[in-house]
Amino acid sequence: MQTEDNLPEVVALTKALIACDSVTPARGTVFDVLEAALVPLGFDVERFVTGEAPDGPVENMLAVRGASGKHFAFAGHLDVVPPGSGWTSGAFEPEIRGGLLHGRGAVDMKGAIAAFVAAIPAEADGIISLIITGDEEGPATYGTVAIIERMAERGLKPDLCLVGEPTSAARLGDMIKIGRRGSVNMWIDIPGKQGHVAYPHLADNPIRRLVSILSDVDAITLDAGSDWFQPSNIEVTDITVGNPATNVIPAHASARLSIRFNDLQRGEDLVERIEAIVHAHAPEGKLIARISGEAFLTPPGAFSTLIGDAIEAHIGTRPELSTTGGTSDARFLSALCPVVEFGLVNATMHKLDEAVALDDLLALRDIYADILQRALAEPATGTGQI
Repeated sequence: MQTEDNLPEVVALTKALIACDSVTPARGTVFDVLEAALVPLGFDVERFVTGEAPDGPVENMLAVRGASGKHFAFAGHLDVVPPGSGWTSGAFEPEIRGGLLHGRGAVDMKGAIAAFVAAIPAEADGIISLIITGDEEGPATYGTVAIIERMAERGLKPDLCLVGEPTSAARLGDMIKIGRRGSVNMWIDIPGKQGHVAYPHLADNPIRRLVSILSDVDAITLDAGSDWFQPSNIEVTDITVGNPATNVIPAHASARLSIRFNDLQRGEDLVERIEAIVHAHAPEGKLIARISGEAFLTPPGAFSTLIGDAIEAHIGTRPELSTTGGTSDARFLSALCPVVEFGLVNATMHKLDEAVALDDLLALRDIYADILQRALAEPATGTGQI
């Protein structure tokens, strides 16, 4: 019978990580816990803080073991979304109930990080690295991008990268991600001229132009999807006038759009298209855009097959290859090497009483160990180091 004193390493480490309040952007104690687990395994751990408010400061970690051969990287994040109120037990007070370990970050994604650490053999040929950020759930301005820059400075480039996002849907291993859609948010501001509603000829109502803009945007069909991606979609996520008076024509009207797009689109092209609509109706209108990432795809091949073989060996079924869901830091890492995402069941991520099954933690540890063994046994492609 397991007690709190003899929990498997993967469960104990997951609990220790959950116990650290690491709402994005995360720094400090949660990185201390992970470093303490990696140093005895022979890793050279580099931690650095970068960035300023409002998107920083952010702490990142680059842990590397080995100097030559095949380079396998694992990427993840220690930051979590705010827990909210109403938890059965404290969000940062890990508790095991009925075979489930509860706590913020249990599946997204402290459990996966712990599983990978527990999967690392005492000795192995090749290079193993962990790319761990404290800002994936936030703006990601100073997170994984900064680690990639640090890796370039050190001459490190992985051959393969596994991201531990919670990709499983109904059961562990039923889905892995081989790509993600791109994401762009846009803020539209339309100026007008304030005035009395009884004298509209002396004012200029910006709401009419904003409605026309949004109508044109709503009429757009970007595409019908591609071989591996669902259709791109545009959503209006906010409309704001902020007019407290019933008898005043407002001076401004604004809206916000969010576009998730597939590999048939580019972020800059989408911005230009929406900007043209805005200026057609309101030449003085302003559009501010933030492209979070472009769509990317790791075509089905040797890496996804290797992961599928490892999952099938332990679970008995092969995973579905998918590109659904939101963005992840794989959008940055895909520029380095083939990237695949595989992790725990995502049913409770970002929810109250987030929880991971203890059996899933143990199984994921074993699958990650198998993936590592298979990957490092393959010949290096020559891209392991610049």
